[in-house]
Amino acid sequence: VQLQASGGGLVQAGGSLRLSCAASKRTASNNAMGWFRQAPGKEREFVAAISWRGGGALYSDSVRGRFTISRDNAESAVYLQMNSLKPEDTAVYYCAVARLSVPSTSRSSYGYWGQGTLVTVSS
Repeated sequence: VQLQASGGGLVQAGGSLRLSCAASKRTASNNAMGWFRQAPGKEREFVAAISWRGGGALYSDSVRGRFTISRDNAESAVYLQMNSLKPEDTAVYYCAVARLSVPSTSRSSYGYWGQGTLVTVSS
């Protein structure tokens, strides 16, 4: 499975961005998918995840209420709508396909990773 993330860019604090991630094969439609991010000098951290059915979304405390994850299995795609962005949201965002159908906050639960898309939020 190959993943292609897009939608990153530069935005002012308080603004919005929508990240997209397309999987190369429909096998991803049977698996949970998620988003992680990595800021400079920090470890990659969980952001959001969604089950293969499109429900059971999980969010990190830092983004809950501001970010929304969704997916379109017909397109083998997952999306991350990011609103009310803050400078601390600045990071490279990675999409990933989980090994199972249930979402997880653990990096080890994901077997396929995209190349990342950079989100920069200016103050």
